[in-house]
Amino acid sequence: MKLLKPYYVKEEGKYIRVVLAYQYFSLLMDDEVYHFVPLEAREIRINRDTQQIENKDAVFVFQKGKKYNRMTLSDLMKVKDFQQHLSTILSPYMIVSEQEEERHNIDHVIMELERSNLLRLIDNALDDLNEEKFDLYTTKLNEM
Repeated sequence: MKLLKPYYVKEEGKYIRVVLAYQYFSLLMDDEVYHFVPLEAREIRINRDTQQIENKDAVFVFQKGKKYNRMTLSDLMKVKDFQQHLSTILSPYMIVSEQEEERHNIDHVIMELERSNLLRLIDNALDDLNEEKFDLYTTKLNEM
């Protein structure tokens, strides 16, 4: 492998898209340098949850002068250093995924605390025989 730099990396929900452009991606094939040309596939799509490439059947085209060479993404994965370069590109985005999971866990704890607090307030309203507060807090609990 000669060069692999993404044109850009975009996060879309549970996917990370690595978009490639011709000046940033080249391979050494048969002792000659072939440059990526965006004639067919131009992106690598990774599922954040599974951390697996989803479009392994995508075909990438490489050009050297008038010669073209087509390779599927699954074949590109076998090229020396390709996976390592791709992992380096993706590493900051995978860390974000771990941070999102931590934030989700914190949000879950906060919701449970809010729910417990509402249950306590409902108990207090029952103890005080306060029907208005009881209705208010049970409505809020049902909205959660």
